[in-house]
Amino acid sequence: MQCNVGKTDKIIRLIIGLGIMLAGYYYQSWWGIIGVIPLLTAALGWCPLYVPLGISTHKK
Repeated sequence: MQCNVGKTDKIIRLIIGLGIMLAGYYYQSWWGIIGVIPLLTAALGWCPLYVPLGISTHKK
């Protein structure tokens, strides 16, 4: 796994992931679990969707 998520992208993913999880908690919906996906991709620095699309926001 080569890093393909840059710093700005990680910050955006963290904010979105936390927002989804907080909305799920607020509305008491299990859909908030989906917020784990952007959090994991930010923590790992790798997005599986970027690979087939050939996208990388990571500066080399």
